[in-house]
Amino acid sequence: MVLGDIRQLLMQKMASKKIFFSVVAACALMVSPIAASQTKAEPVHGIAMHGQPKYDKDFAYLDYVNPNAPKGGKITYGLQGSFDSLNPFLLKGVAPRGLWDVDYGHNVYEALLARSDDEAFSLYGLIAEWIDMPEDRSSITFKIRDEARFSDGTPITVEDVKFTVELLREYGRPAYKSRIKRISAMEEPGDGQIRFVFENGEDRELPLLIGMLPVLPEHAIEPEKFSKSGMYQFIGSGPYLIDEVDAGSKILLKRNPDYWAKDLPIKVGKDNFNEINIEYYRDGTAMFEAFKKGKFDIQPESDPARWADQYDFNAVEKGDVEKKIFQSNLPTGMSAFVFNTRKPVFQNRIVRRTLATLFDFDWVNKNLYHGLFKRSGSYFQNSSLSALGVPMNDREKELLAPYLDEMDPDVLDGSYAPVSAANNNEMRKVMRNAMKALASQGYGLKDGAMVNLDTGAPLAFEFLSTSKEEERLALVYARVLERLGIKMDIRTVDSAQYWERRKTMDFDMMKMSWSASLSPGNEQMSRWHSSQRDVDGWFNQAGADDPAIDAMIDALLSARSQEDFTAAVRAFDRTLINGFYGVPLFHKGEQWVGLWKRIRYPESEAKGRPLAGYRPTTFWYDGE
Repeated sequence: MVLGDIRQLLMQKMASKKIFFSVVAACALMVSPIAASQTKAEPVHGIAMHGQPKYDKDFAYLDYVNPNAPKGGKITYGLQGSFDSLNPFLLKGVAPRGLWDVDYGHNVYEALLARSDDEAFSLYGLIAEWIDMPEDRSSITFKIRDEARFSDGTPITVEDVKFTVELLREYGRPAYKSRIKRISAMEEPGDGQIRFVFENGEDRELPLLIGMLPVLPEHAIEPEKFSKSGMYQFIGSGPYLIDEVDAGSKILLKRNPDYWAKDLPIKVGKDNFNEINIEYYRDGTAMFEAFKKGKFDIQPESDPARWADQYDFNAVEKGDVEKKIFQSNLPTGMSAFVFNTRKPVFQNRIVRRTLATLFDFDWVNKNLYHGLFKRSGSYFQNSSLSALGVPMNDREKELLAPYLDEMDPDVLDGSYAPVSAANNNEMRKVMRNAMKALASQGYGLKDGAMVNLDTGAPLAFEFLSTSKEEERLALVYARVLERLGIKMDIRTVDSAQYWERRKTMDFDMMKMSWSASLSPGNEQMSRWHSSQRDVDGWFNQAGADDPAIDAMIDALLSARSQEDFTAAVRAFDRTLINGFYGVPLFHKGEQWVGLWKRIRYPESEAKGRPLAGYRPTTFWYDGE
C-alpha cells in the first residue's frame, strides 16, 4: 500500500467515526438523561479540578513568573540517556525531552488549555479562548482563538482538533487512548467551537484531561509516517521550532519570532530563551564533568555524596555556579525497587512484604548518602493525602469496607512504617523475622539456597539496572538477600535496551519512581488499574491487579468535594502500601540544583511560587 493510500484510508476511518459521533450526539440529545439534566454554565477563562481557579479572567500574568524577564540568550540542558524518535505522542521509540514536557516545557506542541504551576490542578485557556463545562461535567466545550496559529502561520481550527483526536485514538500512547475512548460524541455548537460529550460525568477529571491533549496540524502530518515514530518531524503551535537534530545526542530548538501566543497572560514571563539546546550523555559521571566545564547550565542533583563533596570545582569557587536549594510543596511520591508481580516469584504478597523488610536503609543512608535522605513509605508522603501515621476516618472505612479483611491492621490504623534496622543487631533480628515469614509461605533453605519446599523453585530473580548508581544500590540489597540464600542477579544494560524492556514489562525487578501531586487522577489508572496490567507501556510496571485499588481509583476520580477526594486518595494510598509492590527506598526533602549564574530565575515568593519548587520555563538568560 502506498503512502497516499494509507493516508486516504485513515481519513476515511476518521470520516466514518465523525458520522458515528454525529449519530451518537443526535441520539444523546433526544434520549440521554445526562444531556437533558445538564446545568447550563457560562463560558469561563479557566477551570479547576476542585473549587475555583486562583486567577480571575482579568489576570495579567502568573504570580510565580517575572513579567519583565528579558528575552534572549540560550539555555542548555544536560540529560542522561539518548533518543531515537522525535514523536513524544507514541509508545514507540524514545523522544527527547523539551518538545512536549511538563518539566522542560511544551516548547514545540501545545494544548487547548495550559496549567498553572502554583495551583493543585487548574487550567486556563491557551489555544482555547474560553471553556464551557456544565456542573455535572458530562461534556466540555472549547472556543478556538481566532488568532491561534501553527508555526507555519496556518490557523488552528476545529478540524485540527478532530484530526488530533482520531490520530491519537489510532496511534497514540495508551493514556491518550484511554481518555479518547470515553468520548461519546464530538459536536460543533458554533463557529470555531468543539464540544466533547462523555458517557457520563463520573470521571470528574476527564474534561480537564481532554483540554490537555495536544493539538496537531492536519495539513502538515502524514499519519503513516507519524505512526512509525523515528526521526519524522512535524510542526506544532508552540514558541519554539526544531532547528537541528543529532540523532540520539543533541537537539536544538530556536524561538519562533512569529509565535502567536507570546502576549497571552498565561505565557507572559515564560519562553525567555532564543535557543534551547538539549544534550544527552551516556552516564552520570560524564554528564557531571560536562556541567563543571559549563557545557550545560542546570544540574538537578540526586546524589547526596556528590552534593556534599564534589561541588568545590573552580566555577563554584569563582562564583560562576551556585548551589541552589528549592523547596517543593508537592507530595514526595515513592521511589522503590518495584516487583513485577506478573513473575511467579513475586505473586505472593507475604513474600513481597518480607523482601521489602530486607533493604538496609540506615546503612545505605549513612555510608552512601551522608545521612541526607529520609525513608519513603507512602505514595503521597509529606502531604494530607498520605496514609502514614493517620488512622482511617469514617469515610475511608466506608470506601474500604469490602476489602478490610485483606488488609494489614497496621496499614489501616496508620501505624505502618517501612522496616529499618538502626544497627547490626537490629538487622539480624529483621533477618530472623524474614526467615520465619518465608517459612510460613513454604520456603526453606536447601543446600544454602532459599527454595520453595514444595516445588523446589529457588527464590531468585534479576535486577535490571541502567546506571552505576542503581547498580551500587542494588549490590547493597543483594548482599543482605544472599545471607538468607536469596539470589538476586544484577544486569546492567544500555539506555535503549533498558527503556525497551521497561515498556514491554520484560524484567523481574527494577528501580522505579512514582511522582505525586496534590491532585492525583487518571494517571493513577495508568499506573495501577487492573485493566492496565497486561498493556505494554510505561506505567503499570508492578502488574497490580487488585479490586480494592480499582475501587479507590474510581472513588478519587468521582469525588465532588475536597473532603471526599482526600479520603479517597488516602484510602488508595493504603491499598498501594498494603500490596507491597516495591521495596521502599528514600527521598530528600529539598531540591538540590547546580546552576550557572548566567541563568536566572524568579526569586520573589510574595504571591506564590511553583508547587514543584522551580520551573525552567520561567528562567531567563543574564550573561554575555
